[in-house]
Amino acid sequence: MAAQHDFTTGPLARQLYSFAWPILLANLLQVSYQLIDSLWVGNLIGADALGAVSLSSTVLFTVLSFVIGLNNAALTILSQQKGRGSEAGLKRYLNAFVVLMSAMAIGLGLVGFAAATPVLRLLGTPDVMMPLAVSYLKINFIGMLFLFGYNFITTVLRSVGDSKTPLYFVTAAVVLNTVLDPLFISGFGLGIQGAAYATIVSQGGAFAFGFLYIRRKKLVPFTKPSIPNAREVKDILKLGIPAGLQMSVISAGIMAIMSVVASFGPAVVAGYGAAQRLDSLIMLPAQALGTAVNSMAGQNIGAGNWDRVARITKYGFLFNLVAMLILAAVLFLFAEFGIGLFIDEPEAVAFGADYLKMIAFFYPFLGINFILNGTVRAAGAMFQVLVLNIISFWVLRYPLTWLLAGWYGEKGIALGMGISFAISSIAAFLYYRYGGWRQIKAISEEEPT
Repeated sequence: MAAQHDFTTGPLARQLYSFAWPILLANLLQVSYQLIDSLWVGNLIGADALGAVSLSSTVLFTVLSFVIGLNNAALTILSQQKGRGSEAGLKRYLNAFVVLMSAMAIGLGLVGFAAATPVLRLLGTPDVMMPLAVSYLKINFIGMLFLFGYNFITTVLRSVGDSKTPLYFVTAAVVLNTVLDPLFISGFGLGIQGAAYATIVSQGGAFAFGFLYIRRKKLVPFTKPSIPNAREVKDILKLGIPAGLQMSVISAGIMAIMSVVASFGPAVVAGYGAAQRLDSLIMLPAQALGTAVNSMAGQNIGAGNWDRVARITKYGFLFNLVAMLILAAVLFLFAEFGIGLFIDEPEAVAFGADYLKMIAFFYPFLGINFILNGTVRAAGAMFQVLVLNIISFWVLRYPLTWLLAGWYGEKGIALGMGISFAISSIAAFLYYRYGGWRQIKAISEEEPT
């Protein structure tokens, strides 16, 4: 168990830095995983196949969002058990998560496989892409258990203070996918089905490697699966359902904002799409810090060290501010170059660059949300974070973007989103400062430490 870290003692700033950077690197590898997949499909099969993958990925992203939400619940419960020093509680909740998430993965895989065609029709998939998209989506749903397992093992390790070991598994998945994509697509002549098989084989391989590795090294106290008791199931669902819905709210909000962008025509859509690719990279440090804060605060909440929880939040806030301001300055100075890496249409590049320059210095506010939500989520305030996300996307971001785009044209898109980042960070701070999240009991049954 040497890879685990106890965050209830020791220098917090150094711990936060050491714990967060492997998460950042793992997130960066995940982004490269998706990028490599798209590059192979686009170059080896063609534009229709790439479009089919993009449409299918919209469905898979919604599923993945729910998986991420469930893993956020796991991170909270397991890190609190780790902080309390309860080996028995950690084993029981690990078992409950394994059983419940396995059942969900199998059920979701079966439903998704059966509903692939109607769901893609609902998305308005063009007829020429439909067979490709259906085939790609069905194969991915067959491997749903690997997607759940691959993400869950990473979460479990982070909950006990190990953010470095998951890097091995993420790296294995990226390397496998990079090698298998061209082999399956062209070498075996499987086309888009080959891309889907490469995805589930690489995820399955990383999951198997991860599980065997942590069992051999005894990094996590997994036990033979058994039926969990009602109390554990209730705790998991109490946190897991709103946590899963949080990500669904975010996914739906992103699609709603896209409808505003699309109203300005192809050039704005292309420029916005390129800007969002850079945006996904810019937000990686804040996301990594939010995950690190969640795990570290969870352990200290479990141990009752509320002074350390406040200090973890403060350091997360400061690290976020420094990282996001540096990245914002780089983005502002090199906006045209960055957008030009993805597209070369002058009108689209001009919009994308203007968008980035206008929104760049609002990014620290968005990062504040990741930090503060990570802290209150660590206490089990999943429903409250769900409400904050509804406010952020549906009370602020979408209405402000729609309103200011109506007043100022395409320039209003960045302005509306930026202002919403600032106001939502204020709402998150007010809840952190005055809300009742400190009184929430994430775990029903109290045990002696």
